[in-house]
Amino acid sequence: MSVFRQPGILGRTTRRRVMGVTAALSAASVEALAVGCWFGLITGPRTTSTALAGLGLLFCGSLFRAGVFGATVNNLGDFLEPRRLSVAVALTSGWVVWLLVAELIGGGLGIVVATAVLTGILTGQFLLERRVFRRYAAASVTFTPMIPGLLMAVGASALLATAWFTDWGLASPPIALGVTTIVIEIEALHIGVLVFGLFTFLAHQRRFQRVLDP
Repeated sequence: MSVFRQPGILGRTTRRRVMGVTAALSAASVEALAVGCWFGLITGPRTTSTALAGLGLLFCGSLFRAGVFGATVNNLGDFLEPRRLSVAVALTSGWVVWLLVAELIGGGLGIVVATAVLTGILTGQFLLERRVFRRYAAASVTFTPMIPGLLMAVGASALLATAWFTDWGLASPPIALGVTTIVIEIEALHIGVLVFGLFTFLAHQRRFQRVLDP
């Protein structure tokens, strides 16, 4: 009965949920694309050009993903504002540290340790973003985003495991298109990117839900 007495409450709640899901999908898509492209570059032969290109893609993805969070909880603002740039730099550095830890230790143990490290990094990253982009109305939100950080770290570990421990691929029969023949190939890394994107979406959805509807 209280809903009928206050119809605006239901409308605001629905709008917040739709906004949260839309923002989570946007952030997850940007992050999966950026991290997936970066990962695809560094899993091949590493050169100075591929390293710089990968870092550039990762930084741009981090900047846009931070922009999605800022536009959702506050306003779009200026992407090149120093505080917002610092958020993107911190996130980019976090991904690099995660991969370095995994490679230095190596094997399954390296993935486990790197997952724990990335969970801590992402939790701190989310706290930093909330401090930089938070709305005045949501200034009292005090939850620690440990679960979103863990979800995203698990997805990243699945991506890393597919690159290190799997070597298979699927290919479709040749498809004739006029004078051209195409073959669709799916590799393990592609599945890893999809799994990472799914976990990233779940992480951001929980995060936006807690921020928009504390």
